[in-house]
Amino acid sequence: MFAIVEAAGWPIWFLIFASVIAVGLIGDRLLFLRSNKIAPPALLNEVVKELKQRGVSEGMLSKLAESSPLGRIFAAGLKNIKSPQEVMKESIEEAGRATTHELERFLTTLGTIASISPLLGLFGTVVGMIEIFGSQNAAGNSPAVLAHGISIALYNTAFGLIVAIPSMIFYRHFRSKVDSLSVEMEQQAIKLVEIVHGQRKG
Repeated sequence: MFAIVEAAGWPIWFLIFASVIAVGLIGDRLLFLRSNKIAPPALLNEVVKELKQRGVSEGMLSKLAESSPLGRIFAAGLKNIKSPQEVMKESIEEAGRATTHELERFLTTLGTIASISPLLGLFGTVVGMIEIFGSQNAAGNSPAVLAHGISIALYNTAFGLIVAIPSMIFYRHFRSKVDSLSVEMEQQAIKLVEIVHGQRKG
């Protein structure tokens, strides 16, 4: 591995740094963006059941807000349970926007890495080409310097693509996941509002 890094020259270190960050972000988002953790499927029924049995209390709201992002949205709405339906919906929408922003955390960085990695690879390619042309002298080309320049050019191009392709795949996957989770949470929150205001049976 070290031999490849050595052959690729100093421009490869930018790509190695980018790849380490990308792997860390992908691992973090894979652990965080799980449907049962973000929007537990049984949460709505549990909240409705507790509302019927005990009503709303500070302890219940606090516990609900700490349980999951969907719980946080429910808690925001239930704080205004005695307010008109429009006020309750507005508080849920505000909490929903904040939660969606939290779900999107780090995705911009991952998308940036996916976009710039081929450019970093291209930068390494240009450095390699400069080294090739710089090796030319009156006596001709130095084979060792020529080979090193070609190595820098090819390794950086390849590594740039190796970093960019998985980063872009996961970026698209996570964007789609966030969108679907946001829709799911919105639907669950609307159901809760309708149940509370007697427009739907729990």
